[in-house]
Formats: sequence, structure tokens, C-alpha cells
Amino acid sequence: MRIATVERTTKETSVSATVNLDGTGIYDVNTGIGFLDHMMEQLSRHSLIDLTLKAKGDTHIDFHHTTEDVGIVVGQAIADALGDLRGITRYGNAIIPMDETCTRCSVDISGRPFIVFKVDFTRDKLGEMDTELFLEWFRAFAHGAGVTLHVENIYGENNHHIIESSYKALARAMRQAIEIDPRKSDAIPSTKGMLGDKSE
Repeated sequence: MRIATVERTTKETSVSATVNLDGTGIYDVNTGIGFLDHMMEQLSRHSLIDLTLKAKGDTHIDFHHTTEDVGIVVGQAIADALGDLRGITRYGNAIIPMDETCTRCSVDISGRPFIVFKVDFTRDKLGEMDTELFLEWFRAFAHGAGVTLHVENIYGENNHHIIESSYKALARAMRQAIEIDPRKSDAIPSTKGMLGDKSE
């Protein structure tokens, strides 16, 4: 089974994540940030990646460092669990409706981190969390996981729905991309026979 644990400790945060890519979406999450917990639970449930995540950070200052480092660590754990990327489907796409909102996400597990995040908010906060921090999480996740990630809110009004549909879309896209392709389970999904080379 594809399982990995990553721990990251700095002067600002301490984060530990364990993932099982072949799980059933079981999660045990505590980041100290209620809304971020909710999003990590959505990520786990809809990707079917089992996730154990614990974080402590300098939330008395703000939520920036914890949010960013959670993205880094969850991404790195997924990258470690994927190993040499042999046999994966590699690409994933999802369009997720949530009431009046619709968001799409495309992912390429390429080894080349890149982020396009076309998601706008009309509120500065959701709960106690600054909405500007969601871009920080997605960027950190893309770099930690080594994936090319495009997230676009097509339309929507409710800010909670907009960001929740973004995480659900990521989850469903990742679920596709990490699946083992039964027709090529022994091959790297690249014409070069490797992934991560920026020249591809």
C-alpha cells in the first residue's frame, strides 16, 4: 500500500501528516484552525486518501504559517507515497457543483509544481480564517506534491460554497490522478520514461 508520513517542525509550526493513497477517505485532523480542518476532511473524504494530520502553529499571530505548512506537508506526504510515479493515471479533472456554485480543477502529477488559482472571494474571512490564505494553501500543496494544479471557480456567490467546492474538486481530481492504470501499471506515464524534468 502507498503510505507515507512527513513531519515538519520550524520555529513557527509543527506539522505531521500520514497518508494512505489506497484508503477509503478516513481522516483524523486537528490543525487548530476550524475551517482548515473542515477542508482537510473534505479533501480526504472525496479523494479516498486516508489522512491523519496534526498541526500546532503560531495562530496567536495569524493563521498564515500553519495554513501554508499544512499544505506543504500534506503535499509532500502524497508525493512520498506516490514514489517513482510508476503506474499512476497521472491526470485528473473534476467539475464540482455546490448549490449555486460550480468549480473545476485539473491536476497533472508531473513532478513540476505550478499553480493557477482563479478563485475570488467577496469576504475577507470565513469563520476566523482569512480567505486570502486559501491561495497560500493550494500553492504550498502544489509545490509540496510536485503537481501542476489549475483551480477555477466558474461561478458562485456563497464564499463558503466557492472554497469548499474548490477542495472537493481537488480531491476528485487527485482521486483520478493517483489511481493505478491497470493497462500500464508497470510504466512511468511519460514518453521520456521519467517525470519531473522541466523539459518535458
